[in-house]
Amino acid sequence: MFGSLLVQFSLVWWLTQKTGSATILATASLVAFLPMVFIGPFAGAIVDRHNRKMIMILSDSGIAFTTLLLVIITAMGMLAPWHIYVAMFIRSLGQTFHSPAMTSSTTLLVPQEHYTRISGINQALAGAMNIIAPPAGALLLGVMSLQWVLSIDIITAALAITPLLFVHIPQPEIKAASPGTSPVSTLLQDIKSGFLYIYRWKGLFYVLLFALLINFLINPAFSLLPLLVTKHFHGDAIHYGYMESAVGIGIVIGGLALGAWGGFKNKVHTSALGIAGMGIGALLMGIAPGNLFWMGIAGILILGLMNPITNGPLFAIVQARVDAGYQGRVMTVINSIATGLTPLALAIAGPLSDKFGIQTWFMLGGIVCLILPVFMILIKAINTLDVKPDTLSENIAETHQPQPV
Repeated sequence: MFGSLLVQFSLVWWLTQKTGSATILATASLVAFLPMVFIGPFAGAIVDRHNRKMIMILSDSGIAFTTLLLVIITAMGMLAPWHIYVAMFIRSLGQTFHSPAMTSSTTLLVPQEHYTRISGINQALAGAMNIIAPPAGALLLGVMSLQWVLSIDIITAALAITPLLFVHIPQPEIKAASPGTSPVSTLLQDIKSGFLYIYRWKGLFYVLLFALLINFLINPAFSLLPLLVTKHFHGDAIHYGYMESAVGIGIVIGGLALGAWGGFKNKVHTSALGIAGMGIGALLMGIAPGNLFWMGIAGILILGLMNPITNGPLFAIVQARVDAGYQGRVMTVINSIATGLTPLALAIAGPLSDKFGIQTWFMLGGIVCLILPVFMILIKAINTLDVKPDTLSENIAETHQPQPV
């Protein structure tokens, strides 16, 4: 994670310095989201039927090799924005396979009663890297060339892959394909089953529609954060690093708090609290004047803090309720639905932000995040999302305990 965040910070800052264009930054984020949205369901189905440990090793290796090519291109003085677009696409593709393989392996390694705590701790670890990597990237870019900063990712990838060679990752029982069914037909049937699984689980389906709306408004704002720093707050690389680190600090605090607390008895209420908190943080970002950089830091700190409070309980519900053999496809379908409109948002975010200002996105996102928790509490299918089937009426049990097809 440290190496990947260094690469991300360095490439985004290179684009910011070379172009100063919101459209360029939004395009870079767009190509990084495409694999998650369109290839994610295929990746999840493949993860469910193949060796998850090997998938993680191959994904990290592919990401490292892509970085190596970037190092060579940069050393030759040929680096251009389109090279970064391609690299971000391939790196995102690798992560699209790696993430469900790792997440679905958790349920085979961790007792169910600790899913929420483990989710919080994992997000805290990710947040810790987010604290360290951005200012480290800003510092390193000040003392060495871009290719040497990128080279660090190759070393950290090797350090990530090596332990996996010795760690046992359990495999779930894989349901055999029907006789005479081709691999392609089996893959498509698995993908279909993932979508139907979620669609029949109405509470989760409604939550994903809410997430779709939030991501449509919030993700473009984060993709344009470097320009908010340079054009609105008149900062440089170290100020951008402070912003990214504030997100990390918030995630660490929120993740550790969730790990220690475990959340409310009703996990949906915990997630609703997190979304409302995100709304407050986004609004602070949206109204912060250019001479109050600390206000922007406070806003993004709150956004980071509420991220694990929002996501941790929902992931814990899915991990507890979905059979291990289906978690890969279900997790990737969840990501595809939740971020489905993000490519469209990024496509229009650049031009609109160049015209109306980046803070507009934060304000819209903040207002929506303050409204949605009310519906999460009032809509019964959502509010009972984590209620065990044996405590529900037969009708609700059928809604919340969908059977794989």
